[in-house]
Amino acid sequence: MKTASAIARYLLGLTFLVFGLNGFFHFIPQPPPTGVALQFFIAVSASHFMAAIFAIQLLSGALLLLNRYVPLALALLAAVIFNILVFHITMAPSGLPLALFVTVLWLLAAVNARPAFKGILLQQVEA
Repeated sequence: MKTASAIARYLLGLTFLVFGLNGFFHFIPQPPPTGVALQFFIAVSASHFMAAIFAIQLLSGALLLLNRYVPLALALLAAVIFNILVFHITMAPSGLPLALFVTVLWLLAAVNARPAFKGILLQQVEA
């Protein structure tokens, strides 16, 4: 399982490094969104919110590839992946297979970092 987790970490890191860079340099052409997805993209582009998301993707992807601060990178990407999933479920279902693939990669990569998340999974805190 350790090998599968490492492979997933590298694939996840490479994926988010490439897509984070693509957010800034636009080297992967993408078809324009339609309908509600278009309205969403107009709003997040006009507010420059996407620049922050692309920066998080770029940083997290690099951290995963360098095997540094992996729990932090996974925690940051958990929020990004959640938003990607919700976006594709509600507005653009055609991208759902890639979103699910990235989610599986995240889960596999998180197996090795599970002890780092032990503290945030406590049911209650001692007073």
